[in-house]
Amino acid sequence: MVQKLIEKFKELYGAEGEIRKYFAPGRVNLIGEHTDYNGGHVFPCALTIGTYGIVRSREDRTIRFYSVNFEKLGVIETSLDDLVPSKEAGWTNYPKGVMWAFEKRGMKIPYGLDVLIFGDIPNGSGLSSSASLEVLTGLFLKETYGFDVSMVDIALIGQDSENNFNGCNCGIMDQFASAMGKKDNAIFLDTNTLKYEYAPVVLEDAKIVITNSKVKHSLVDSAYNDRRNECEQALKELQKVVDIKTLGDLTEEEFEAHKDAIQSEVCRKRAKHAVYENQRAIRAVQALKAGEIKTFGELMNASHVSLRDDYEVSCEEIDILVDLAWKIPGVIGSRITGGGFGGCTVSIVKNDAVDTFISSIGKAYQEKVGHDAEFYVVEIGDGGHVI
Repeated sequence: MVQKLIEKFKELYGAEGEIRKYFAPGRVNLIGEHTDYNGGHVFPCALTIGTYGIVRSREDRTIRFYSVNFEKLGVIETSLDDLVPSKEAGWTNYPKGVMWAFEKRGMKIPYGLDVLIFGDIPNGSGLSSSASLEVLTGLFLKETYGFDVSMVDIALIGQDSENNFNGCNCGIMDQFASAMGKKDNAIFLDTNTLKYEYAPVVLEDAKIVITNSKVKHSLVDSAYNDRRNECEQALKELQKVVDIKTLGDLTEEEFEAHKDAIQSEVCRKRAKHAVYENQRAIRAVQALKAGEIKTFGELMNASHVSLRDDYEVSCEEIDILVDLAWKIPGVIGSRITGGGFGGCTVSIVKNDAVDTFISSIGKAYQEKVGHDAEFYVVEIGDGGHVI
C-alpha cells in the first residue's frame, strides 16, 4: 500500500528528491470518556489503522497538499506565509494548524513541502482521524526540520492546534494515544499530570470489536464545547466549598457530599459523569491487571449508561447498537467511544461470539435504522513512526 502511495506522489509531484514516509494511528478509548479535559484518567489504545503521509522538501515557501481520500479536491496549494484557518482550506486546516503551533513555539519552518495523505480511518467514525493527522504532521515536521521535540510534545502541539487553530476544545487523549501508542497495550494516562503507564491488554479468548453507526450528527463540535463549559462551571462552584483543581480530584463520595454547591441541574449531571467516569477508568485498569475481564466489561457498560443519561452525548443509533450488543451472549462489555453524537461503539466480545455479534447486530440495526453498520475487529498497534 505504501508503494502505491509513493507512485501516486510521484505522478502528482514528480519523482526527484528524497521522498519520506510516515504513519500515525487512530485510537479507540476503552474507558474514561470526556474525562481528559476534566483532569481525569483515560485508557485509550492506538489502532493499526490511521493516516499515512508521503513527504518531500521544497526549496520555496509553498506547501502542496493532496489527500487520496478527497481526490476531487485535487492538489491544495498554500504558503508558509498563510498559516491562518479558512473554510476554503478544508481538511488542510489540520496540518496547517500544527505548522502554526510549531511556529508559535519559535520553531520556524524554513521551506515548504509536497505532501500526500491517505487515511484508512473511516471518516466521522470518532476514531480520531483528526488527531492522527495532527500527530503525523508533527512527526514529519520534527523529522524534516530537525526540531527538538518529543512525541509527548507532538501530542501537546496537536492538541493546541485543534483547540486554538481549528476551534474544537478537545482534551489531550486522542493526540497522546496516536503519538504514544504501543502494540498490544493501552495507555493509562492521568490527563492532569500526563503521567502514564502502559497496561498490556490481555483478552485471551476475546477480541475488541468496533461498530461504526455510520451516523455523525452535526452538533458534535458545538455540543462538545458546551459540555466542556458546563464542566468548568460546575468546577468553579465546587471550588467554593472544596479544595480541588479539577473534577478528577474528587472521589464519588466527595462529589455526593458537595454536589449541591452546583446550581444548575445540567452542570451537576455533567460533573457527576466526569467524577464517576474517572473512578470507573481507575477501577477498570485494576480489573484488567488482575485478569478480571468480566468486571472490566461491567464498568464499560456503566460508562455507556452515564454517557447516555448524565453526559447526554449518545444518540438513538448508538443506543440501539449498545442495547443489541448487551443482549448477545459472549459480549463482555459495550459502550459508545469517542466524542459522541454518532460515531462508534467499542465492545469486548468472546472469540466464539464474534461472528454472531456481527451478523445479528448488522441485521437488527439495518432493520431498525435503515442503513448498514460497519464492523472492525481491531488490533492494538504502535504510535506514530517513520516508515
